Formats: sequence, C-alpha cells, structure tokens
Amino acid sequence: MATKARVMYDFAAEPGNNELTVNEGEIITITNPDVGGGWLEGRNMKGERGLVPTDYVEILPSDGKDQFSCGNSVADQAFLDSLSASTTQASSSAASSNHQVDILAQIGCVESISQSPPSSPSPSFINKVGSGSDPWSAWSASKSGNWESSEGWGAKPDGAGAQRNTNTSDNWDTAFGHPQAYQGPATGDDDDWDEDWDGPKSSSYFKDSESADAGGVQRGNSRASASSMKIPLNKFPGFAKPGTEQYLLAKQLAKPKEKIPIIVGDYGPMWVYPTSTFDCVVADPRKGSKMYGLKSYIEYQLTPTNTNRSVNHRYKHFDWLYERLLVKFGSAIPIPSLPDKQVTGRFEEEFIKMRMERLQAWMTRMCRHPVISESEVFQQFLNFRDEKEWKTGKRKAERDELAGVMIFSTMEPEAPDLDLVEIEQKCEAVGKFTKAMDDGVKELLTVGQEHWKRCTGPLPKEYQKIGKALQSLATVFSSSGYQGETDLNDAITEAGKTYEEIASLVAEQPKKDLHFLMECNHEYKGFLGCFPDIIGTHKGAIEKVKESDKLVATSKITPQDKQNMVKRVSTMSYALQAEMNHFHSNRIYDYNSVIRLYLEQQVQFYETIAEKLRQALSHFPVM
Repeated sequence: MATKARVMYDFAAEPGNNELTVNEGEIITITNPDVGGGWLEGRNMKGERGLVPTDYVEILPSDGKDQFSCGNSVADQAFLDSLSASTTQASSSAASSNHQVDILAQIGCVESISQSPPSSPSPSFINKVGSGSDPWSAWSASKSGNWESSEGWGAKPDGAGAQRNTNTSDNWDTAFGHPQAYQGPATGDDDDWDEDWDGPKSSSYFKDSESADAGGVQRGNSRASASSMKIPLNKFPGFAKPGTEQYLLAKQLAKPKEKIPIIVGDYGPMWVYPTSTFDCVVADPRKGSKMYGLKSYIEYQLTPTNTNRSVNHRYKHFDWLYERLLVKFGSAIPIPSLPDKQVTGRFEEEFIKMRMERLQAWMTRMCRHPVISESEVFQQFLNFRDEKEWKTGKRKAERDELAGVMIFSTMEPEAPDLDLVEIEQKCEAVGKFTKAMDDGVKELLTVGQEHWKRCTGPLPKEYQKIGKALQSLATVFSSSGYQGETDLNDAITEAGKTYEEIASLVAEQPKKDLHFLMECNHEYKGFLGCFPDIIGTHKGAIEKVKESDKLVATSKITPQDKQNMVKRVSTMSYALQAEMNHFHSNRIYDYNSVIRLYLEQQVQFYETIAEKLRQALSHFPVM
C-alpha cells in the first residue's frame, strides 16, 4: 500500500527545479521517501509529481491515525523506528517506553516541549523574531534602565525563525550567547551539508531589519534543531568546559603552533599586520546540479590576489567557513554574518548579483583582518588543491580545540600586565562606544530606508505630475489658434519632458549613491551586533577575578591561580583593545570612502538636473 503523508507547511516549487508545490493540510503520496539531501519525491491528488522537503510532511499510518499522538516527519519516523528496535534489544519494555518518551520530548512530540519548525527551508510565517533579537538587550539588562532595545531600520528580521536567548542573569557563569553563535554542527556525512536554501529571505537589502544581528544565530539554531543537539544558548561555541574559567583557571596552557602577537603601537595595542596584504575576488557565478540533475545550486569562483589561483565554492561552503571562524574567534573578534539564504528566486539574475556583491564584501572584510586572513582555516578555504586536501583541512578545522575562550591562550601581548581597574575601564569604554555607534548606525539606516522609498515612489511621481501638467497646458494653449505662441508652447512642452526625465533620474539615483552608504551601515550593524556578548565575556572574566580573593580564602584556588587569572584577563583586555584599534582604523577608512562617494554622486546628480533645467530654460526668451 502506498505511503501517504500530510503536508505541514506550504511550499512553493522553484520553476525548472523538479519540485512540487504543496499546501498545508494537503495529502500526498510518497513515491520515493529518500531522494537525498533532505528531500523526498511525492505525488499530489492531481497526479503531479516532484520533490518536497522531508521536514515539511508527516507520514500517515495505514490506519489513518497519527502515531504517538503527534505528527512525525519522515525523518523523525525513521529515527523512531530504528530507536525502537535498538531499545527493545537493550532493555525491558518499560525502560524502552520511558526512553522513547524522552526522545519524543526532544523532537517535540510531548506537549510540554515546544516544537521547532523544520530547519530548512522554513515557512515564511515562522520568520518572526521577538524583541529579544536586539543583541544589546541581554548585555544591558543589568543597567538601571539604560540602553533599551531600539528598533532596527526595516520591517522585520529575515532569518529562519530562531529566538534570541534573553536570559539576563547577572551571574557571569551563565555567560552571554554570541548573537551569531553557531549552535552545533550539522549531522551526516562530510558531503551531506545543508542544501543551498533556507527560510525565505528578502532579496532587497533595504527591507531587512535585524538580519545582521539575528541571521547567524538563526542559521545555527536551525542546524541544532535538525540534529536534535541540546547546546546551551548561553555558552560560546567550541567550549569543552563552561564559561571563561576554562581559560582563566587552566593549570597550564598548551603552547599552540599558531601564535597571535599583540604589540603596542602609536594608538595602543594592535594586531601584527602581515607584510603583504591580499584580497579575494568573488566572480563568475555558475549554476550546477547534483542528484542526477534533480537539485541545482550556484557556485562562485574565488581568486585570491596573492596567488591568482582560483577555487570554486558554493554558498554552503561560505556558511561553513563563517561557522568555523565564529567558533574559533567569535569570543575575541566580531565575525559578521553572511548574506542570508532564500528559497524562491535564488537562481534569478538580480538575486545572484546581490548575493555575489555581499559575499565579495564579506570576503574583503575577512582578508583585511590580520588575524583572520592569516588563520589556517581561512587560508585552507582559499588555497586547497583537490577534494582530498579540502576534506582533510575541513576535518582538522572542525577538531580544533583552540576555540571559544581558548583562543586567548594563543595571544601574546608584548606589554606589561594591566591592573584590574584599568582593564574594567577599557571594557566599559568599548561597550559605551559600540552601543552608541550601534544606535547611530540604526538611525541612519532608518532614515536611509525612508529616503530610498521616497526617491523610488512619491518623489518621482511628483516630478511626473509636474511634467504632465506642463505638457497638458501646452496642449491647451495650442488649441487657441493664435499664431504667435508656437515657440512658447514648444518651450512648455520641453519643460514638461524635462521634469519627466528628472523623475527617472530621481528614481535611479539611490542605486548610485545611497545603496553603498546603506550597505556599509548594514555591514557595520552586523559587526556591532557581535560586541555585546564579546564584552559580556570580558565582564564575566573581570567579575571572576574580583571573586578570586574569596576563592583563595576558601582554598578553592591558590594565590598562584589568582595571579594567573589576573595575567590572563590582562591578555583578554589587550586583545579587546587591539581589535578595537583595528575596528576604528577600518571604520575611519570605510566611512570616509563611502560618504565621499555619496557626496560625489549627489553633486553629479544635482549638476545633471541643473543642466537639464538650464536647457529647458534656454527655450524661453527674455521679453
């Protein structure tokens, strides 16, 4: 008997991609339950066949009743079947039953456990993030009413529906979750990564809201739900032990091969920059396919300027790199999230162009960072020579133990240790500035969005109305039959056409100047969204040192342990200052460049309008 399944979420098929459009509540027949890559093949009541995401359906038992009193996806049902067999052999029926209930609770079948939406693709109605998506809310909660959550510059977040953990406990051991924290690796074979789609995303950047703040955490949470991994949201990824005490209280730090020196320059602590820098050109997007042509994807060509040797990567490879960088460096260095995935329209030329532009900006940003660009995982991403070398480097990066707070163990400041008061003052100064800048960036994004809408909507229409009104007036004048007004009527007509041309110029102008200003602000909004929890890690370490006297008094740690803690917190402070100096130097360069470009384009824009008005004016003689 053919297996039936109920559709749990609407899914719109991508034209030409062998997919099947289905609607919530629809019953389909499963013709192939495991096509691969998280897809199954099904047939609807009309006889149409195609691919449907596995997590979008629940199988129906032959008796027509839902098993275990809840709907199980095809993937979940297969898991439960195998689980039931193994537990029957391992224990009594009672123990097996209890164990199965625990597993059911993990996948969301027990009413007391909230059920997660499918990891990918995610229905649009789930794409809601509460006010807790503000990355500053957790860090500022201990302040007495200060730094309240502020709205972003768009309408809504654009990620797959993950909620920020807004636990605002003052206990530093509960720590601060990174706003873009990767919540665990995806399960499966090395080659069985996520598909090139996720929850529906806005394809226009000025409609985004909190994507830079929430995008990464949403990607991470979707993976966590897909693999049923229970990773605490209030811990940085990569921790083998809870909290910064893993670093502060380690008896002896391993001597890593990768050393990250910190020197004192003219403006304070700074990273050591390589003698030669490089960029990476992202170009030549090409459509590829797999599963005998059933599934398609876009592959990009990456060419580092220092080697001029190209490698090809799909979006999910970029996503993997982002996650590895976040796991390794995220507690010390802000790693901005990637441009988000989307389901529909992902092969359209405009979307591919926009994504490539943002991937280029992201790669350029990573290449400009002296620590990231020289890291082994980043170099391997750009310079692998064959599939074997790629997989070897990939596995090595995923087993890297010097991640999370342990990245500080690789840093060596060439400066005397700082006292705790100075460390705390530096941390507060960074927090104050980054919060203020975050507010300023969001305000400019809001104003820019409103201006963009005016320039592409009401304002051109106003110029068009003026132009049409002038031409209508000229038509009326022409009907008078008076012989001496031909020149005037022609001049009025030309003036009307000029205003219609101005309307077109106004509508196109944001793409030439405001676009780049908005993109720069959007990028920095992503950076600034990382700082609250980076600072939270530092504040937690400072508090731990403050408690060290009590720990020494109760013989929980030795005086030498306390001394080591102070030294290591000092190292963390030097790292924070070095990163801020890098941040400031880039900020000054970026905003000088982008605002200069904006003003140059504005001058050219108004000069073009002025020239057109002068030409229109020349048709009117002085009387």
